[in-house]
Amino acid sequence: MDRLDHLEHLDKHLVDELAQVARETVRDELREQTRKQRRTAMLYAASGAVALYAGAALALTLGLALALGLPDWAAALISAAILGVVAFVLRGMARPSHSRPTPQRETELATGRDRVVGGTAPGAPPSGLGMPYPPMPPTAPGTTGAPGTTGGPGGDVAPRPDDIDPEQPHHRA
Repeated sequence: MDRLDHLEHLDKHLVDELAQVARETVRDELREQTRKQRRTAMLYAASGAVALYAGAALALTLGLALALGLPDWAAALISAAILGVVAFVLRGMARPSHSRPTPQRETELATGRDRVVGGTAPGAPPSGLGMPYPPMPPTAPGTTGAPGTTGGPGGDVAPRPDDIDPEQPHHRA
């Protein structure tokens, strides 16, 4: 019995050691990845700052060029208006394209064509298995004949699988 207790102690020690090695490995890998991402982020930030200064220099150049033939205040006003228009256009380009429907898409939305409530229709059930709708039984409930025979309450005829349109509702009035 002492031997089994000794082996259990060894197993626990081995599991603890493996867990510690795994933690250290994951920690080192995360440090390396964050170091690379930090460097990339700093380069993007530096690039943005330099681009900002380049844009300011360009705006100053435009204002000074306009000031050659116009009063200083008019040159500054024109430069500000041009920068405002550029900012507005860039903001419009940054928005997702689906928020600005085309004339064709506006007519589709108005008529409700190709519209599914809640988004697009799934191609298969959420489980990813089987058909998108259950198969039809060979006979209608309450009948005891072959498909297509009359029977049951109300004289219903069992629908054949060929007659089923998956786009139409499956209930009867």
